[in-house]
Amino acid sequence: MPIVQFAPFQSLVQPAFWHALTNLKIDVLRLSDDALPVSATYAIGRAVKDRETGKDIALGCNLSVGDDAFTDNPQVPQHAVLAKGSFKNFNTIEDFKNADKTALFNHLSDEIWKSITVDKSTALLSRFLLITFADLKKYKYYYWFAFPAFAAKPAWEIDTDWSPAHLALGEESLASIHAQLHPSPRPFFLIRTKNGQTEIAPVEEYDAFFADVPADQRTIGFVDPSAQPNNPGWPLRNLLAYLLALHPETAKGVRVLCWRDTDAPSAPGAWRSRFGVVKQAAGDAPATANALGKPTAVGWEKNVQGKLGPRVADLAPMMDPARLADQAVDLNLKLMRWRILPALDLDKVASTRCLLLGAGTLGCYVARTLMGWGVRNITFVDSARVSFSNPVRQPLFDFEDCLNGGKLKAACAAEKLKKIFPGVNAVGHQLSIPMPGHPIPPASVAQAQKDVAALEALVDAHDVVFLLMDSRESRWLPTVLGAAKGKVVLNAALGFDTFLVMRHGARTPDARGGRLGCYYCNDIVAPTDSLTDRTLDQMCTVTRPGLASIAASTAVELLVSLLQHPEGIHAPAPPPQSNNSDPAPAGLESILGLVPHQLRGFLAQFRNVPIVGPAYTKCTGCSETVLRAYETDGFAMLLRAFNEPEFLPQLTGLDKLYEEAQAALENDDLVDAEEDDF
Repeated sequence: MPIVQFAPFQSLVQPAFWHALTNLKIDVLRLSDDALPVSATYAIGRAVKDRETGKDIALGCNLSVGDDAFTDNPQVPQHAVLAKGSFKNFNTIEDFKNADKTALFNHLSDEIWKSITVDKSTALLSRFLLITFADLKKYKYYYWFAFPAFAAKPAWEIDTDWSPAHLALGEESLASIHAQLHPSPRPFFLIRTKNGQTEIAPVEEYDAFFADVPADQRTIGFVDPSAQPNNPGWPLRNLLAYLLALHPETAKGVRVLCWRDTDAPSAPGAWRSRFGVVKQAAGDAPATANALGKPTAVGWEKNVQGKLGPRVADLAPMMDPARLADQAVDLNLKLMRWRILPALDLDKVASTRCLLLGAGTLGCYVARTLMGWGVRNITFVDSARVSFSNPVRQPLFDFEDCLNGGKLKAACAAEKLKKIFPGVNAVGHQLSIPMPGHPIPPASVAQAQKDVAALEALVDAHDVVFLLMDSRESRWLPTVLGAAKGKVVLNAALGFDTFLVMRHGARTPDARGGRLGCYYCNDIVAPTDSLTDRTLDQMCTVTRPGLASIAASTAVELLVSLLQHPEGIHAPAPPPQSNNSDPAPAGLESILGLVPHQLRGFLAQFRNVPIVGPAYTKCTGCSETVLRAYETDGFAMLLRAFNEPEFLPQLTGLDKLYEEAQAALENDDLVDAEEDDF
């Protein structure tokens, strides 16, 4: 009699599985190489008809893994059954190559044998092993499947050969089996015909189900992933091992139904399922499972060269470049969470909507650093055009942007961000920001009101406002809007070899009753025109070329530290330290470190000095007097601030403070004069 030849499983890995593995590795596993459960499915074997010969060509005996392989409740396709496996990912290619694969395989086969002999269960008969190494930079995945199956000694043989099932069981029986399996396929099942009715049951009920059924009429069935006419699928090997271990009398012969019908055929004799009677070679007395011991197991999958070895999936050529970039840009950030900062909240950073007022040198560098931190929503506001002096200092522009009068800076900067990373939501707005000390002519009041309304809407739509403009007075209106609307406001300003980076304090005091100041809180004069009657070097920001990138990066890092602090915008500033090595008081740090109020950088000394400045009750930018006036009178109040130099000092009381200071100086002069006379 011929020996039964089984069709081995062939792994079918869906591309979506590799994306799921990538996310699992980066976000969950990180450096862990612990074994995890994994799910797969296999379905009834399929065949296609050769157009020339008319013969059926069997497709592979596939076990498929998809994007839900690591979920608790994977979806099982129609006519398919679930297979549970063990997954292990290695951190390096060397670990993958040098892994003790024999030990991994034997451990899994031990689990299957224990399930058979101790649990008397068929649940693990199709259990499999998958080991991988994921090269996430090149999107290459090395993997190797094993489908442990116990080898029978002596081998199983078959009477004559496999034949169409309807010839042995009858078409009515097959139709009844189909009706019972169709709603919920079972990987393994028992079949009996009693009182003219064909019934099926779980294999675990073998003794009770077949209690009054003669041995030569007992039939076992399984969902067969093979479509080859004379080669049943791989799951039959462990099913026969199960029967031999628990019901040794089956060695004398067992009737097997290879179930291969997804739909009941419309024509007689068109059933695809196969039937055969298999038995072990004569001369060996049946034995119990304990006497037999665990049989030898085989089942490592061969690679495409037909040799025992791993396979490689190279996804880079077939991936959408935009999706490839979307996964790759955040790789460095997610790697931070593996060892250094497991608690880093990247989603909070990525979801932050940032408004950049100014698309010049500071704006370009701030935008690039924000993208490096994974920020996806960046809006530029600027009224200028790209000039020939810009590209060497402003990294989002090039020579072509300067031609024909120059492109609009804000729109051009947003366009360049999308070229760097298509997944960013970057927008540019051409907008002039009205300023104190720059009176608005009556003919331009309507346009100024539109500009203010547009800026108000932009501030409302964003979480963070960066003040990156050239002049001091241009920062006043955004300071007022940011304070009134409760936004995080960050300021960066440049000198020749010095810079200031600061965060504006919240409008309401923090839990300790303190309130940090804004850009204008240290001033005893209102912002005025700083641009008129200036020479070229005074109108331009003349600064050392490396200073802007330092200040811009510092501003973004300050923002991210603030976002990671549990108190957010109310995060307290650390007090000045007499010794830089002194530890900060408890509660002042985020997971990234301190969250200073102001940083003043001195490039000539390569030194940064943290400074804390409280809010000033007479501040022209963030005092309650100014904010309430804005909230009450709206644009009318702003228009007075733009047109009347004395309005803000009178509103806040700075004019009286100035008069008192002048009077004190005059009195001091009189005292000095009297002492001189004496």
